[in-house]
Amino acid sequence: HVMIRFALECDMLEGRLAVADLPEAWRARYQSDIGITPPDHRDGCLQDVHWCWGIGGMFQSYTIGNILSAQLYRAALAAHPEIESETRAGSYRTLHRWLIDNVYRHGRKLAPAELVRRATGEPIGTAAYLGYLREKYGRLYGLG
Repeated sequence: HVMIRFALECDMLEGRLAVADLPEAWRARYQSDIGITPPDHRDGCLQDVHWCWGIGGMFQSYTIGNILSAQLYRAALAAHPEIESETRAGSYRTLHRWLIDNVYRHGRKLAPAELVRRATGEPIGTAAYLGYLREKYGRLYGLG
């Protein structure tokens, strides 16, 4: 879904796809990519609010959020290794306290890059997220 939406957004932004042609392009991509043909626009290109509300370009922000969350979580774990066992037990107290102290209390007074640098000790980067993905999928699929 996300990859199809992103590809079609790029096509529209770059002038390769007219908005009027979006519903059919969506149906064709769903059929070719995942073997599903949506029965109507509601269950097709308008199945979530992004396009029907006129909002485009949203999915890259999800990726940025994933990257930042991994980096912040790694820093929180470095400061409080007990966070992992606490969250497994259903307690988020230590993690929440770390987020309050290192992220939330700053509100909008810091630019995102500065906030991340202060909270993690490093600039925004993908290393923590890529490490998370390698560990997760390596374990799931027995990758070396």
